[in-house]
Amino acid sequence: MESPRAPATLADVAEQAGVSRQTVSNAINNPDLLRPDTLARVQAAIDALGYSPNHAARQLRTRSSRLVGLRLTPSQEFTANMAMDRFNRSLVEACREVGYHVLLFSGGPAEEGQRPDPLGGYDDLLRSTAVDAFVVTDTYLGNPQTSGLARRRAPFVAFGRPWDDPGARHPWVDVDGAAGVRLATEHVHGLGHRRIAWLGWEPGSWIGEDRRAGWHAAMDDLGLMTAGLEAAVADDVLEGGRAAAALLDVEEHRAPTAFVCASDTLAVGARGALADRGLVPGRDVAVVGFDDSQVAQVLGLTSVRQPLEAVAVAIVRALTDLLSGEPSPAEGLLLAPSLEVRASSGSSDSERA
Repeated sequence: MESPRAPATLADVAEQAGVSRQTVSNAINNPDLLRPDTLARVQAAIDALGYSPNHAARQLRTRSSRLVGLRLTPSQEFTANMAMDRFNRSLVEACREVGYHVLLFSGGPAEEGQRPDPLGGYDDLLRSTAVDAFVVTDTYLGNPQTSGLARRRAPFVAFGRPWDDPGARHPWVDVDGAAGVRLATEHVHGLGHRRIAWLGWEPGSWIGEDRRAGWHAAMDDLGLMTAGLEAAVADDVLEGGRAAAALLDVEEHRAPTAFVCASDTLAVGARGALADRGLVPGRDVAVVGFDDSQVAQVLGLTSVRQPLEAVAVAIVRALTDLLSGEPSPAEGLLLAPSLEVRASSGSSDSERA
């Protein structure tokens, strides 16, 4: 069976008619500005491609529509995507500061036994030209959203690197997860810890592997052993607790005195494993998470904080450049995280060495 043809975009019409996007926009909104032969050529391209313009929407650079589409994914409590709420609010605020608006949409329900359509919702908005650009947030391995939107020549900026497509040319902004985990590892090392364990995600996550690489690099630079000090599990509190328990329940001289985790979710699990053994985070064993979620702040959990406000501002800046015709940079923008130190990592103790 043939795949359904992607809906025609304004860029498709411009290419078919051999004119600029602005000329197509004028044909739709201000036809009197065009010569009759040019107008006829554009109208013929619209008919041939089945393009369905929304007369209320215009290009963002003309200060008319001012809409950017953002597809929401279901929030999952006690998982790493809790931090996305802070990003979404930051994006809305960053857009408001420059007179833009964010249009939230969903991908629609999945059919029984099927996964949700990764491009669900996008085609409808492209067909109606209800938005001028998109922000794509879940750039995990194999995610077809960026490649699908690129094929449709839809303007978009990604929050996340094109992990599996180093030749991709779309603009992106991301956080240096490896650098954040390195900060966390060096922090607990500075407090006297030498057996520093890593609680990470199962293989298949580029983000998870990037964060794990930060732990490995820091441990190598510090001259510390990593054998027997790491676990890979699902991003789940119970799974994190079980993995931490398995690492703790070995001979005392091999047990970790600190946990650096790929997410606050896993750090909460490690914290629970310590409580089950009568151990206190920060006093007996240090625990550091990643994302600086509200849970981390309430529990006094040291955590790597992503600069999501700065990410949102950078994305909006990239969107305005993209829609005004400014050339995209050869590479995306990688921002450095920080470390929020709280009670769970404790204080210096030279005896831990």
